[in-house]
Amino acid sequence: MTLTQLEYIVAVERLKSFQKAAEACFVTQPTLSQQIQKVENLLGVMIFDRSKQPAAPTPVGAKIIAQARLVLQEANKIKAMISEEQFSVTGVLRLGVIPTLAPFLLPRFIRKLNKDFPGIELEISEVPTEQLVKDLRENRLDIGLLVTPLHHEDLIERSVYFEPLFIYASPEHRFNELKKINEKELTLNDVYLLSEGHCFRDQVLNLCRVRKGPGRRKVTFESGSLQTLKRLVDETDGYTILPELAAEDLLSASEKSRLKPFAEPVPVREISLVTHRSFVKTKMLEALESEIKKALPNRTEPKKKEIVAVQHQGKK
Repeated sequence: MTLTQLEYIVAVERLKSFQKAAEACFVTQPTLSQQIQKVENLLGVMIFDRSKQPAAPTPVGAKIIAQARLVLQEANKIKAMISEEQFSVTGVLRLGVIPTLAPFLLPRFIRKLNKDFPGIELEISEVPTEQLVKDLRENRLDIGLLVTPLHHEDLIERSVYFEPLFIYASPEHRFNELKKINEKELTLNDVYLLSEGHCFRDQVLNLCRVRKGPGRRKVTFESGSLQTLKRLVDETDGYTILPELAAEDLLSASEKSRLKPFAEPVPVREISLVTHRSFVKTKMLEALESEIKKALPNRTEPKKKEIVAVQHQGKK
């Protein structure tokens, strides 16, 4: 049994297709199928149920695939360790970023990272938190850029910065009469939320708790985009909550006038770089962290921070 054969097996499970796996591995489908068949003959079991579409592992095949990932992780550590010893910051780095960070943070540092570290081949995916954590644990990503804490023992969290939160309210909303918003003023029946699966939704719900304000909103809508929520606020009578970098993306004077800071202690979210415990490309991780920190807006961090608790589905 070879590492190449294990890579073929993992690729089929990941892509749910023998044809797509062959293309991803740069071999013909007959070659890939033949190599997987050799492993099955060697072990005396079927790894994939070929009667199903898309391709699915058998119960014992799922266990073999999980072990194959671990073997490949350990094998990849050898190459990474050699690179570390040679003091080089080169190679492929697979980065996953949550949707409430990607459009606002990535443009700030990508160009500079490419210039300062041309040896890094960065592969970026915009992934919701739950899927991102799964991809990290299954070695489909090297690093995750997301909100912590996560409470996973096999993942290491490297805190990068704390991002303050802001209120964005429609011109008719009661918040526009206030200079600063106390957290206790937040209510559930007039806030626009991200859809299920976004950790920022959980943060906002934690802030609002179960308080309800006067009246009832005529429009109820959940979105996967902060930009969509902002536009809804512009046209209705509700409010939403924006992280600092999303708030800084506001351009017009009318948009900026709808932005309200929180009273102290200012609620923030912790942004971290997260890796699996088997990750060894520490120099690339340090390079990424350095570029992100240099790209952040200049500000004085609040002396008192309230880190908003985030509850992630499937945490362990």
